[in-house]
Amino acid sequence: MYAASREALAQTRSALQGALASSTASAAAGAATAAAAQAGSELFSVVEVLDDQRTLRSALADASAPAAGRQALAERVFGSKVSPVTLATLKEAAGQDWSTQSDLTNSLVQLGREALLTAAADQNQLDTVEDELFRLGRIVAGNAELEQALSDRTKPLAAKREFLSRLLYGKSTAITEALAVQAVGRLKDKAPADAFDELSNLAATQRDRAVAHVRSAAPLSAAQTERLTGILTRTYGKPVTVHVEVVPELLSGLVVRVGDEVIDGTAAGRLAAVRKSLT
Repeated sequence: MYAASREALAQTRSALQGALASSTASAAAGAATAAAAQAGSELFSVVEVLDDQRTLRSALADASAPAAGRQALAERVFGSKVSPVTLATLKEAAGQDWSTQSDLTNSLVQLGREALLTAAADQNQLDTVEDELFRLGRIVAGNAELEQALSDRTKPLAAKREFLSRLLYGKSTAITEALAVQAVGRLKDKAPADAFDELSNLAATQRDRAVAHVRSAAPLSAAQTERLTGILTRTYGKPVTVHVEVVPELLSGLVVRVGDEVIDGTAAGRLAAVRKSLT
């Protein structure tokens, strides 16, 4: 994403946050959660409309047209269909200059996700959502049949989303389900497990935490996990969420990945290094 679109996203995010704050300033308890959840779901729906209607998408993202005209178009099309919070966000987005049409739609998806995670935070469910999304990613990554069912381009999108909804019903929070089901429709060339991992990482970012993906040859005890979390928190200077995946093929030890940094302390990793040095 180029600088112009990054600035447009920042301005639109600010508008969303301001609209949410204004709409719930004097509302009853629970209203903030409902407003954020509604905005998130509506932004997802708006993006589906824009994906289907190229002419509308092009008109809203046309930087050569006056911003006021683009905002008026957004209000005419969506004004009676979405909440005031969502409309304020859309009008701000329409008034910004985006480098590409896809930057506009991808940014609205991003803000929809952030709004839903805000709703989760209001319910003290953000850590649960983060963990559920991570575990969903691991389950899908470990089940080729399930991964194929979710990524099969020959299957109708509605059928894949319905399948995932049934899979998650009663087993996850409503926010986790909404995020995962929406993500299945925008995989493009991405594996479903990777999409769910990205959502889990986004939830951690909302909590201002780093994420450590740990692959271990054997399960870690609670004490080991706590000790590792403490070490990583001190190393990176911020709270760290540790997600552990058991991979017996590693033989012994751990592989720890935080962002782009990888620490490989496994027997398999050492053997691979030895083999590489001998070639």
